[in-house]
Amino acid sequence: MPDFTYTARKLSGELITGSMTANTERDVINALSGQSLFPVKVATEKAAGGGISFGKTINDQKLSVFYEQLASLMSNGVPMLRSLTILRDQTQIPKFEAALTDIISKVEDGETLSDSFARHPRIFSEMAINMSRAGAEGGFLEDALTRVAIFTEQQAELKGRTIGALIYPAVLAGIGTLVVAGLLIFIVPQFEDLFQQLRDLGELPAVTDWLLAFSSFLRRFGWVLALVLVVGWVAIQMQLNTEKGRELADRLKIKIPMMGKIFLDLAVARFCRVLGTLLKNGVPILKALDISRDATGNRVLSAAIARASENITSGESLSRPLERSGHFPKNVTEMIAVAEESNTLDSVLVSIADGLEKQTIRRLDLFVKLIEPLMLMVMAGIILIVVVALLLPIMKMGNVLQ
Repeated sequence: MPDFTYTARKLSGELITGSMTANTERDVINALSGQSLFPVKVATEKAAGGGISFGKTINDQKLSVFYEQLASLMSNGVPMLRSLTILRDQTQIPKFEAALTDIISKVEDGETLSDSFARHPRIFSEMAINMSRAGAEGGFLEDALTRVAIFTEQQAELKGRTIGALIYPAVLAGIGTLVVAGLLIFIVPQFEDLFQQLRDLGELPAVTDWLLAFSSFLRRFGWVLALVLVVGWVAIQMQLNTEKGRELADRLKIKIPMMGKIFLDLAVARFCRVLGTLLKNGVPILKALDISRDATGNRVLSAAIARASENITSGESLSRPLERSGHFPKNVTEMIAVAEESNTLDSVLVSIADGLEKQTIRRLDLFVKLIEPLMLMVMAGIILIVVVALLLPIMKMGNVLQ
C-alpha cells in the first residue's frame, strides 16, 4: 500500500500534518474523518509537494467528499457557517471557493442552505438542493447530506467505469482509421504508375482498380469529405440543441443494438436511485418524481415518468403507467408494484438501482470484450484487402513478362 502525507484541520481550527499508509486517498480521508480531523491536503509521498484537496476542477467525486465532510463537521457539533468556512479554506478550486463564499454570505443573511445551493445550479444538482431542503425541514440535514454524498460517489464511480470501458475501443477505432487513411493516401499512390501497364492491357484486377480509384478520390477530394463531416457534425450538434433533436437522439440511443439496453438500464437505475433516495429522506412522491425524472438523462423515459406522475395524482399506482410506457423492464415494474403494496418503495428502489448497475457493468464488460476482437478483425480485414489488392497485380505482372 502507498504512503500518503496529509494536512488536516482539528475542530479547533488548528492545522496538523502527518503520514498514513492506505490503499487510496479516499481511505485516508475516511480515516481522518473518523478521528474528527478534516483533510485539507492529501497526496502520495512522491507528490507530497503539490498535495490536493479538491483538485482544479469540480466533479462528482470531489462534490461527494464535500457533502461527506460537511455532514461530518456538523454531526460533530461544528456550526454550519464554521463548517462551510473550513471547507472553503481547504479547496483549491477558485470557482468552488467563490461559490462557497457566496453561500456563506447568504447563510449569514438568514437564507437556508438549500436556497444558497440553488443559486449555483451548475455545481449543485437539483437532487442535492431538494434533499438538503427536506433534511433541514425534517431535522435530519446531516443524514441527508451523507446520503447525497453516497449517491454522488456511486454515480461518479459508475460514470467513470463506463467511460473507462469505452476508451480502449475508441482509441483502437481512431488508430485503425488513421492507419488505413495513411495507407490509402501515401502508400497506395506509389504503385499507380507501376500498375498502369496492366490497366492498359486490361489485366488489372478489379479490387486493385477500385482501391486505386478510392485512393485517388481521397487525395483529390479528401478535404471535401472532411468538410462534409465537419458540417454534418455541426448540423447534428445544432439539431441536438433543439428539444425535438434531443428527444430523437434519446429515442435512437436506447434502440442501438447491444448498447441500447445498456443506455436504457443505466437511465432506469439513475431514476430508481434518485427516487428511492429522495423518498427515504422524506421528499413527497410527486416532488421526488419531478426531480428524479430529470436525473434519467433520457427524455423518452422522462416523458413516461411525467405521465406516471399525472396518473398518481388521479389515484393510480406508480408501477402500472411505468409498465405501459414499454421502457421499463418487466421485473422492475413488478418489484415496484410489490414495494408499493408493502410500503417499502424507497428501499426497494435503491435495491433495484444496485441490481441494474451491477447487471449493466457486467453487460458493458462483455460488450467491450466482444468489440475489441471484432474491431481488430475489421482492421486486419481492411489491411488484408489493401495488401491483396497490391500483390495481385505484381503477381500478374510476372506472368505477363513471362
